[in-house]
Amino acid sequence: MLKLRLNSEKRVILFFIILIMSFIMADEAYAQSGKKITTVVIDAGHGGKDPGAVGKKAKEKDVTLSVAKMTGDYIKQYCPDVKVVYTRSSDVFVSLLRRAQIANEKNADLFISIHCNANASPQPCGVETFVMGEHRNAANLEVAKLENAAIMYEENAQEDYNNFNPNSTEAYIMLSFFQSEYKNASLNLAEHIQNQLVQRVGRKDRGVQQAGFLVLYKTAMPSVLVEIGFLSNPAEENFLNSKDGQTYIASALFRAFRDYKNAYEKENVTEGPAYENNNIAAATDKVLYKVQIESRNRKVDNPSQHYKGLKDVSYYEHNGQYKYTAGSFDTKKEADEYCKTVKTKGYTSAFVISMKNGIRL
Repeated sequence: MLKLRLNSEKRVILFFIILIMSFIMADEAYAQSGKKITTVVIDAGHGGKDPGAVGKKAKEKDVTLSVAKMTGDYIKQYCPDVKVVYTRSSDVFVSLLRRAQIANEKNADLFISIHCNANASPQPCGVETFVMGEHRNAANLEVAKLENAAIMYEENAQEDYNNFNPNSTEAYIMLSFFQSEYKNASLNLAEHIQNQLVQRVGRKDRGVQQAGFLVLYKTAMPSVLVEIGFLSNPAEENFLNSKDGQTYIASALFRAFRDYKNAYEKENVTEGPAYENNNIAAATDKVLYKVQIESRNRKVDNPSQHYKGLKDVSYYEHNGQYKYTAGSFDTKKEADEYCKTVKTKGYTSAFVISMKNGIRL
């Protein structure tokens, strides 16, 4: 019994190591650092032999394909400088791994994966937008399991995903350790999408979330997965299955993309001035290391009180977002140690940044 348990632990550790190494290699090969958004990959979830979630009238694969193509058409029409790439443009099956490969091969600046949700109960409804990361609750885990189950239709799934079991909680614990250097940008894009769907289309807000999605973990650019509604909810299924509903959703996704693109290019990937307690920090040639806590659409009135328990709280502006940091250190080692402390206080997405003359490097 002990031997079997040890073998299981070894397999999990091996999966984790391979997972991280494979992403690092992909990141080195394809990471983008352009000053403009020139290519977006739109991924219609499921397809072909994989129907995805199935309602009484609609299938996820059909709804997502229609919304994806509409979104792409809007981008082509109103952002003619952007190349739109679809992972599928018809009812065909595409593996989760291949979807990420398409985005990397096309040197995409953004990856947007469109899905429909489902639940055993007909009551849940609303929209939520996910980025790759640690699931905070059982509901997020179930969404990831539902979408990752698509690998069951793949012939080489065991080889391609290193024996990943989409129904194993243990596998998701390992997957949750994965952190993308594009996570902050992904969260920014996710916020734009969520705001448009909620404020302009009037959908119920289920928030921006994190979970382990196989379709996202190998993409070497900011990537999101958006659940545009529940096919298990009769009213929402009718909305998602209608031409008007799909048009509203697609136009919201387009506006979110456009707003993100405009903000990104306006900033020209140059960080804005850093602030210390609402006062511009004194310029210095010295490189300082800080722990970035989170990004917000609005300024916090009293940062030191809001982030109680953290030291030297400050913020800088970038892409229309207020990005809050804690601590200020002369060495990265000191910042890394403090980052561990910050994470124990609930800021699990915290990471270390470097700044010089008030500009993030």
